[in-house]
Amino acid sequence: MATFWFWIIAAMLAVYAILDGFDLGAGVIDLFVAHTDAERRMVMRAIGPVWDGNEVWLLAGGGLLFMSFPGLYAASFSGFYLPLTVVLWLLILRGISLEFRNHIESPVWAPLWDVVFALASTLLTIFFGAALGNVIRGVPLDASGYFFLPLWTNFRPGPNPGILDWFTIVVGVATLFAVAEHGALWVAMKTGGELEARCRRVAAKVWWPMLAFTLLVPAVSPLVQPQLLARFSSVAWGYVFPVLIAAGLFGCAYFNRPATGWYAFACSCLYVLGVLGSTAFGLYPFVLPSNVDLRFGLTVYNAAAPLHSLKIGLVWFIPGIILAAVYLTVAYRSFAGKVGLDESGQYY
Repeated sequence: MATFWFWIIAAMLAVYAILDGFDLGAGVIDLFVAHTDAERRMVMRAIGPVWDGNEVWLLAGGGLLFMSFPGLYAASFSGFYLPLTVVLWLLILRGISLEFRNHIESPVWAPLWDVVFALASTLLTIFFGAALGNVIRGVPLDASGYFFLPLWTNFRPGPNPGILDWFTIVVGVATLFAVAEHGALWVAMKTGGELEARCRRVAAKVWWPMLAFTLLVPAVSPLVQPQLLARFSSVAWGYVFPVLIAAGLFGCAYFNRPATGWYAFACSCLYVLGVLGSTAFGLYPFVLPSNVDLRFGLTVYNAAAPLHSLKIGLVWFIPGIILAAVYLTVAYRSFAGKVGLDESGQYY
């Protein structure tokens, strides 16, 4: 049952990364692709109806984590207190930049919030990537089951690392390029004209560093976390996830044109799914490894809630996920198609 919940939470976080990833990516590329106020409003419109609903999956994943793996929730929220506070502020800034931008007509007001939106989206993406890097690398868990990490120490993985070291920074930058690609393909799919053309050009340029980091991260990850190599060597079916990564990566480049824009975005989703699936598979049964001694790491067995709680949680999860899926379907169907502005400046 604990393994089942491990994969449920992994799937929830993958859905969040796919859905909120494209509106984070829209923020990352906003200042590069939108050259006028009208174009920036179109970028906002491309994500505006769904961005807050996308973040529900992050809240749901956090709630499920608390219910199913309370040991992991307690250790990670205390150990990552500083970066979680930073992430909270970035989420707030990003949300209010979307909501406040059009409240006042001023030559200063809207550009200010455009910069806040782009900067918050970029930093949030890097922090999420660094968080993934910390989970892969492991944290200094000891026999007490708790840890604390400063923002940085000497930028080297080891028994006394910081949240930021060379490995987590590499993963953070890799995440930035992947999210920028994801967002560019989404905005291109939702818009038209010169804005779409710019987004496709940005996606084509970002694809090359995305390819480079896709090769680099798996090459250096076993240096800081040997568990990954051991897991893939012992269980062959896990290679399905790298296959998804490769298919998604090359599909992004192959279909990146107006006639097949939907396929390019779908391939980007496949890429994100493959990356997170590879991470979850490679770390299992660990949910948070220890870089001091793997025996002190948190696993699906020693961090899980009692079996009765997991069963009761499943009873509530099934109708909840059905409602979420219905909401997701209705929301995206209601705002399907391309967005634009009419002659009066109103959205359509």
